[in-house]
Amino acid sequence: MSLAPTTNRPMFSFRVNRNRRQLWLLSTVALLLSLLGMAVSWLSPSIRAPLRPGLDFTGGTQIQIERSCDPACAPLAADSVQASLVALKLPVDGSDPAPPLNGVTVQVLDGGRSLVLRLPSLSPAQSETVLNSLKGQIGDTVPGGLSVDTIGPTLGSQLLRASLVSLIVSFVGISIYISFRYDRVYALLALVCLGHDVLITCGLFAWLGVLAGVEVNSLFAVALLTIAGYSVNDTVVIFDRIREKRAQLKDLPLADQADEAVVSTLTRSVYTSLTTLLPLIALIFFGGSTLFWFSIALSFGILVGAYSSIGVAPTLLPVLSRR
Repeated sequence: MSLAPTTNRPMFSFRVNRNRRQLWLLSTVALLLSLLGMAVSWLSPSIRAPLRPGLDFTGGTQIQIERSCDPACAPLAADSVQASLVALKLPVDGSDPAPPLNGVTVQVLDGGRSLVLRLPSLSPAQSETVLNSLKGQIGDTVPGGLSVDTIGPTLGSQLLRASLVSLIVSFVGISIYISFRYDRVYALLALVCLGHDVLITCGLFAWLGVLAGVEVNSLFAVALLTIAGYSVNDTVVIFDRIREKRAQLKDLPLADQADEAVVSTLTRSVYTSLTTLLPLIALIFFGGSTLFWFSIALSFGILVGAYSSIGVAPTLLPVLSRR
């Protein structure tokens, strides 16, 4: 009795270059939607920026209040809270005039159990005045359920500038590294994938900022840097395998060599992405409000990065190499 020879076949097989037009169309639509979202955010009178900046970048005071509700919270309207704050006269702090509260924003969350106030930079005495003025509306608070965070406008602008510089330096460093290890075509493709992933992630948060009031902070900048590193890591793995296939399959066109490289690494890419997403999903559900949007940004960026390393870089390489 003879046994048939076994072959090690990859679990997933997909010829990307045969479907590259569909993949390019998908990326183009995602990029256009991202640019549209950033444009809408920029033109919005309440944002005036590609992404809705959080307290870390704009400076100001954020007060978060957890109401004591047993069994249920009394109804609370954000408009009424905002109107009472606009009419409030703050005490003067030293020689500086009291800031106006015309631009205050109020969010009522968790069915009225939580209240978030965004105000200009306030002194401790002015923050206390704001809290005292709201006691009649919000009622009792949970012990330890009061948080007051203040960041000056100078520090906020410094954090924004440092975040932008960090992104630019990472882009330049990655392009130099890829250029030395491979060549300029590979470096260009790595930057294209990196920009593709970062831009689409920013586009998602631009729409979230417009439609749901989601703000970006310094943790979002950390997420973008992490996404950039993950994107380049995935792309370099594909590049290494393409270089191996070019040496092994010299008689095949470059498009077929790239397809073979993708097929041989597809299982690894899927498993790596899934194992990276598992702790992020745990953070989304159990990490609390501070890490929620950070985890969302990382999870979405990793999915986009896994897609670009498979559907963007290997499909553009044969086209750029011919030219």
